[in-house]
Amino acid sequence: MPETGSDDALILERHGEIAVVRLNRPDQLNAFTNAMCYRLIEIFDETDADDEVRAVVITGTGRAFCAGADLAAGGDTFVLDDDPETGGAPADTGGQVSLRIYRSLKPVIAAINGPAAGVGVTMTLPADIRIASETAKFGFVFTRRGLVPEACSTWFLPRAVGISTAVEWTVGGKMVSAVEALERGLVRELVPADQVLERALDIARELVSGTSPVSAALTRQLMWRMLGASDPEVAHRAESIGIYVRGTADDVREGVDAFLEKREPKFPNRVTDGLPNLFE
Repeated sequence: MPETGSDDALILERHGEIAVVRLNRPDQLNAFTNAMCYRLIEIFDETDADDEVRAVVITGTGRAFCAGADLAAGGDTFVLDDDPETGGAPADTGGQVSLRIYRSLKPVIAAINGPAAGVGVTMTLPADIRIASETAKFGFVFTRRGLVPEACSTWFLPRAVGISTAVEWTVGGKMVSAVEALERGLVRELVPADQVLERALDIARELVSGTSPVSAALTRQLMWRMLGASDPEVAHRAESIGIYVRGTADDVREGVDAFLEKREPKFPNRVTDGLPNLFE
């Protein structure tokens, strides 16, 4: 049995070196609350600080992944107090979650076990890989609630599916079938609902098996941050710094020796010892 820690609306499990985060309000289709936002941010702080965790999988309990924001307050759900420091708009909670996932030092996989709408879909966009149940559907329904997209999705979504599809899905506020999500590139693959988590765990293990945790963290940073680079010269500079500082690391000696000796490497460097800054 996996190790488990519970905080009611969110459950953190350990499946060996993979952490599984479950949205756990099945009777409310895992509708998202502010408390869940802040706890999810804390969980990613915990997984980053635990060198035994190599990857994180996010999934939902029950038949839905996440129905979006909890609408228990009705029409006042999105009435927010001014930011006390600026007197202006407070930071969007969905955006805070997305940015924390984006900053993760471990690979992140979204195992979308059922319907995902609003923040329930936009929070998955910073995940490195998304797989979904054959019964999943995705709702970019903001315009149908009088809102605009949130959770940094106007940055993430066009990069995942292209600008034309992103505009079509969000301006029209449409529900997107699992098949269309696959065809347009939102998800990597579709599997039966009862196999979503196990498939995500398999993918996570493939990502971390035989790889350096520090190099994996730096590679993830490079890939995401270079999406916004102005030209390849920016990538060249960052990669050059990475090759320079990692070239003398114990991990590299171990990786090369293991390759030459035809054995699995045992990388000694740890993420919690600090990562070099590649983005000067």
